[in-house]
Amino acid sequence: MSALSEMVNETLSVIRKKTNVNYETGIILGTGLGGLVKEISVEHEIDYADLPHFPLSTVESHHGKLIFGKINGKNVVAMQGRFHYYEGYSMQQITYPVRVMKFLGVKTLLVSNACGGMNPVYRRGDVMLMLDHINLLGDNPLIGKNEDDLGPRFPDMSEPYNLGLIKLAEEVALENKIKVQKGVYVAVPGPNLETRAEYRFLRATGADVVGMSTIPENIVANHMGMKVLGISVVTDECFPDSLKPAKVEEIIATAMEAEPKMTLIMKEVIKKL
Repeated sequence: MSALSEMVNETLSVIRKKTNVNYETGIILGTGLGGLVKEISVEHEIDYADLPHFPLSTVESHHGKLIFGKINGKNVVAMQGRFHYYEGYSMQQITYPVRVMKFLGVKTLLVSNACGGMNPVYRRGDVMLMLDHINLLGDNPLIGKNEDDLGPRFPDMSEPYNLGLIKLAEEVALENKIKVQKGVYVAVPGPNLETRAEYRFLRATGADVVGMSTIPENIVANHMGMKVLGISVVTDECFPDSLKPAKVEEIIATAMEAEPKMTLIMKEVIKKL
């Protein structure tokens, strides 16, 4: 048994003392986007501090709990608060909860994030379905010895975000008169926001929005054969020629304002799974 498998088993032993349910859907909630928890019929919750090998979330608005329950009758496990590279965690630590989710039965992973909009047609408060991504974090969670029992050495990434789930999310948005964008997310290490020149560069790479998360979890989920739906909420407009100083408080406030739209999409997608 590998060291990672032993760690996962130790974490699972704590979780299984509370619940033996099989959870087919996993959820990772981003900055200011924890409202979906209110839609969960919560059966159990465990603080990250009580889970062996789990990092602790240090970012404002990230509560640091693993939530177990139901949405529309479907079993879900949700991370209320995620981990970021800029917090000083390794890629393996950031993605460790996704590994654990796999062993809880998760086949579909829904991931949300707050991001800066660089596409000139995007506006603050927009919801974007992630079609693809660009990894500029400078690291990858699969570097090192491959865990052959979890996934292949060279996982295919031609469809990192499942097209069937994207179509489902589009249908839900249309039914509920929610405008959604579709685009490419680029991740950078952070924690500082970008300069004007960096926004120009990132936009030129083909990215529509920029953030500091999501891609590591997506890579590991794909490594283990999960289907992923990624939803970004545009919290600030990052147009180089009209750039204004961004305040974290305003970013979180915008995320919370737009969050009901994202929550409704996620809730209805889960219902249709």
